Amino acid sequence: MTATSAPVPATTRKPRPRAVLSACGGPRYAVALAVDALGTGLLRPFLLLYGVTVLGLSASATGLAMTAGIVIGLLSTPAVGRWLDRGARSTVVAASMLVRVVGVAVLVATPEGRVWPFAAAALLLGIGNQAWPAAHAALVATLSHGRERDTALAAGRALRNAGLGVGALLAMACLAGGTSALRALAAVTGLAYLAAAALAWSVRVRAQREPARPDAPAGHEDAPPRMRALLAANVVYVFCLNVPEIALPLVLLTQLHASPVWSAAIFVANTVLVVTLQVPVTVLMSRYARRTALAVAGAVLAASYAGFLAVTSLGGGGGGWAAPAVAAVSVVCTLGEIVYAGSATALVTALAPPRVLGRTLARFELSTGFGLAVSPAALTALAPHGPAALWGTLAGATLLSAAAVAAERDQPGVDDRP
Repeated sequence: MTATSAPVPATTRKPRPRAVLSACGGPRYAVALAVDALGTGLLRPFLLLYGVTVLGLSASATGLAMTAGIVIGLLSTPAVGRWLDRGARSTVVAASMLVRVVGVAVLVATPEGRVWPFAAAALLLGIGNQAWPAAHAALVATLSHGRERDTALAAGRALRNAGLGVGALLAMACLAGGTSALRALAAVTGLAYLAAAALAWSVRVRAQREPARPDAPAGHEDAPPRMRALLAANVVYVFCLNVPEIALPLVLLTQLHASPVWSAAIFVANTVLVVTLQVPVTVLMSRYARRTALAVAGAVLAASYAGFLAVTSLGGGGGGWAAPAVAAVSVVCTLGEIVYAGSATALVTALAPPRVLGRTLARFELSTGFGLAVSPAALTALAPHGPAALWGTLAGATLLSAAAVAAERDQPGVDDRP
């Protein structure tokens, strides 16, 4: 099917909180998501700081170990997909959390000055972080269908962002305590992951193994959809997630010479907007096909990058209006991020045959993880060459990605609208 911008002839109805909670896995699973996100928010922004200040490692060795953990974690996603396709759901979610418990335990036990145990901890944390998104999406897709599933995925993301934000704020408050506070922070993170794993496992969700389609070509009944344009575009789309954390602080501090308060304000605003608007915007966009919504997200993101280009090109002299203008444009960027997050995973779950849902989600998360892994290096490499190199490249690449998403044809019989 080719995407079209015409609205789907269906009415959007206001989601019922109880129905959304049930589609998300129920109260216990919602608490597991919140506790897991809180733990991740406590540790993730300060893992590098832990290696440098607590363990006395060099910044380069710490960064290399963290990068290796992310990359090797990405390589574990195909195995996660195959496990999911055997029917496992809550078990995989709990396992992704337990792996991080072990990672935190290794981190806390790492002697000062030893890089290899720190690298092992980063590897375990990376595997858990990369396995969780596909497992969570598969669990939600098992419990809900159609647009209810989209809303449940959006609600899960909003809840997770809230937990990440609260965890990061608590971690910043603990920084004044020095190395002992960071060690305690890591220990609390491990306990949070352990509690979340127990709650997720207690949900006990498992999918029935779907029979092969009788009309499937021989040898292809277990083949995931190709989604080549979607996967390639997703690598570019996902750069938007690192714009508030990396690109904007870098530009505000080094090019516009603005106060660090602006970077913090933009990050907080991004978190608040995602938490409050993710579900309403996803419901609003449900009147359109998911592929159309994803193409719209790319257009909005490209427009925001063009806005950043205009603001930073004209405000390079440090004028007092430049930082507020960047903050205003960042709201548009966040709206594009919200539409992207509400439609991308939902589209993938709609396209995937039930027998290969796990492997399809794993391929999608592999592209997401790759984009998240390379975007910091790409953003920091482009920024010194000026606004046109950074924002112009992002705008052009995202617009091309949106066009590719809109033009890609789905397999016969697949309709991403219901």
